[in-house]
Amino acid sequence: MRLRLLKRRLTVSAPRVSVRNALSWPLRWLLGALVLGFSGAIALWAFEFGKDIAGLDRNAKQELVQLRKEVADLRSDLAQAQMVANTSDSLFTAERAAQEQLALQIRQLETDNQALRSDLGFFERLIPGSGNDALSIRGLQAERLSEAQFKWQVLLIQASKNAPEFKGTLDIVFAGVLDGKPWTQSQAASPQPVVIRSYLRLEGMLAVPPRAVVKTMTARLLQGGAVKSVQVLKL
Repeated sequence: MRLRLLKRRLTVSAPRVSVRNALSWPLRWLLGALVLGFSGAIALWAFEFGKDIAGLDRNAKQELVQLRKEVADLRSDLAQAQMVANTSDSLFTAERAAQEQLALQIRQLETDNQALRSDLGFFERLIPGSGNDALSIRGLQAERLSEAQFKWQVLLIQASKNAPEFKGTLDIVFAGVLDGKPWTQSQAASPQPVVIRSYLRLEGMLAVPPRAVVKTMTARLLQGGAVKSVQVLKL
């Protein structure tokens, strides 16, 4: 019996036998991955070793250090430039504010200068014509602001040097025509008291009837009922 079985196995009619690998597929993949990883590590080591031998890595490190230094220098220059720009902006703002303030002061000085010129012209017109007048009325002026209102100005002057103080009264009278009849009106119910040392400037407002036609303005300087100076202005 055994002999028959042995013959059957050795002849063509013997049953087929399959040969299977002892390793499973996961183990094979793992083994392959390890081999590839090891090969890659060896290749990387060879590459780095070759760069080190050729001196490429040292040059790259030096260039990296140089580039970092240049970047630091550029950042420092940029910071300084930004600081200068900020300082320039601050100086420009301060200069512009100073210019605006100066322009405002110039306009104010021009206004004051114009006022002084006006006062100077007024006083020049009121300076006495000769030095013989001890006490006089100069530069009598009147301006009609509206139909019912006048503004007047006058300067009282003592031309003599070391003249004693003058105490008296000033009477301002407007005259003209109202409704076809003669008309007069005084600045006040009674003459205005004045005290003059060297000069005295006076001004005032006078309300007149709207229909009045004002023709003259008369200023009289009185002392104790006596007329010391008179000036008449035609309007």
